[in-house]
Amino acid sequence: MSLSLVVLLLSNQYFAQVESAPRAVPILCNSTISPNSTQSQNAANDFCSKVWDECQNASISGSPFAPQGRGGTLANSTSKLTDLWQSKSDFCNEFGGASEDELVCFNGGPVSLNNSGTLSPPNGVCLEKIGSGAYINMVAHPDGSNRVIFSSQEGKIWLANVPEQDSGKTLILDESNPFLDFTDEVHSDIELGMMGIAFHPKFQSNGRFFASFNCDKVKWPECSGRCSCNTDVGCDPSKLEPDNGALPCQYHSVIAEFTANGTTSEPSTVTSVKPQEVRRIFTMGLPFTSHHGGQILFGPEDGYLYFMMGDGGGIGDPYNFSQNKKSLLGKIMRLDVDNIPSAKQVSDLGLWGNYSVPVDNPFAEDKELQPEIWALGFRNPWRCSFDAKRPSYFLCADVGQDEYEEVDIVTKGGNYGWRVYEGLFLYNPPRSPGGNTSASSINPIFPVMGYNHSQVNNSVGSASITGGYFYRSTTDPCLYGRYLYTDLYASAIWAGIEKPENSGNFTSDKIPVSCAVDSPLQCNSEAGSSFPSLGYITSFGQDNRRDIFLLGSNGVFRVVRPSRCNYTCSKENVTAAFTPPGSAPSPNSPSHSAAARIWLTTTLMELLLILFLSSSLLVFL
Repeated sequence: MSLSLVVLLLSNQYFAQVESAPRAVPILCNSTISPNSTQSQNAANDFCSKVWDECQNASISGSPFAPQGRGGTLANSTSKLTDLWQSKSDFCNEFGGASEDELVCFNGGPVSLNNSGTLSPPNGVCLEKIGSGAYINMVAHPDGSNRVIFSSQEGKIWLANVPEQDSGKTLILDESNPFLDFTDEVHSDIELGMMGIAFHPKFQSNGRFFASFNCDKVKWPECSGRCSCNTDVGCDPSKLEPDNGALPCQYHSVIAEFTANGTTSEPSTVTSVKPQEVRRIFTMGLPFTSHHGGQILFGPEDGYLYFMMGDGGGIGDPYNFSQNKKSLLGKIMRLDVDNIPSAKQVSDLGLWGNYSVPVDNPFAEDKELQPEIWALGFRNPWRCSFDAKRPSYFLCADVGQDEYEEVDIVTKGGNYGWRVYEGLFLYNPPRSPGGNTSASSINPIFPVMGYNHSQVNNSVGSASITGGYFYRSTTDPCLYGRYLYTDLYASAIWAGIEKPENSGNFTSDKIPVSCAVDSPLQCNSEAGSSFPSLGYITSFGQDNRRDIFLLGSNGVFRVVRPSRCNYTCSKENVTAAFTPPGSAPSPNSPSHSAAARIWLTTTLMELLLILFLSSSLLVFL
């Protein structure tokens, strides 16, 4: 192999070195490495010796292999390696090295600098079981620590401490000592209960937090509000039949505000609060007993409260609430809970509680929309999230009817099609007492990811998507930047990748899932399958380190290093040493300055490679 061929080979490679100064030539892997090193495989072919053996007699102008070339200054003469170095040993002492300490050596294998082709999906998702409880919500504690909040469908909220990765420890959570217990107010059933919890962006100073739940006005007098089936939306509640034994609007959807400021000026130190509402933010009666969504999130950039609401239930949204711009059913709402109106203003404006409407909500452009509406056309949005890296990416999973489960990028004023469409397909409702919306009258935004019901557990005969998060942890670098989602029946996990970035074009793959053999709590497998027995997966969670959790009826599971399940991830050893922006560094990880050196040196090496290739045009063989 001539030196010109080496140059051509190098043009398709990617190198990184963590040093204070860049190199004109990447470190070439050689065999001077400890046999116990995790990087010994990279050096097995002794690439530095191979370069010397095959290229020692090739001549190159301005050789980067000249002794003075190490600092980035190229020699001006045309030279052979044998003119510059007395022996292979001297050459490899200068240019050889191993992927140890802070070095990443080049072993001759292809790694693209900027490959726009299809990325291979991860080999698998490795989980560990760290808790046995069944929870429906998990949110990171706003103090930035390793604490998180779990809540149950019945109406209890707990503080918990998350153990370090690889510690072999489990969640520290005392179910006998809840942070908040308001089970007396919550009505819990299959699709009813406590559905969401959110901390105010300024919780550290104001102690405000919010809970979304369902109540039964027959059992609790304070469960009282307007019925969502009313004359304004062309619906007469007297004509609705009882659903699962409940009268129309017997159950309500509620957002209530609570406080952790009762006994201290430092809310983050509070370990329990009284079950007394500070104020009722929202109350709405529900026509049927299903499809109430209920998740609440604060926008990371605007600070407003987003409230996910389903179509109210009934097969095929019979009253077409999702497309009715006067109805709040089948919508995502955006509320201002910092500017509380007077009781008179609430009444005069026809609001559903103690909130204001942001002036830039879509109604400013579309006067037909109810002011609270941010987006419409949802059947039952179940678990939405903002990307920690790109907060403008607001993704929601929407549960399908008979055929398709979908993931949508939610934008201001977007119409996501239900019940005109179910996912990508036109939907024909079995009955339409509330009228129809024609496909030609809307401009639907179709899902970016999803799956057909035939792709999940056929023995159950159903499917129900559970939305997740963009993976932004460094624990599994092969998952980084992929959006994870699953199905309630825990038959699969999908990972979606956007290519190119910021294009809105996603592809997703069903990913194998295993449980680590050294999991702190034993994982069982599904009968006849290696897939872990997770139970019903109701939610994902994300902590302050950006690690991802799955909340199942069989426990709490955390995504861990792929090697713990014998999955191969070529990036695991390379990227485990740095923390991306927005992630809390591990106590055992390098400082942010070391992370910056990796990024900066990598970028400089790419630029130097371009200069190197330019000089190689003068190669003479």
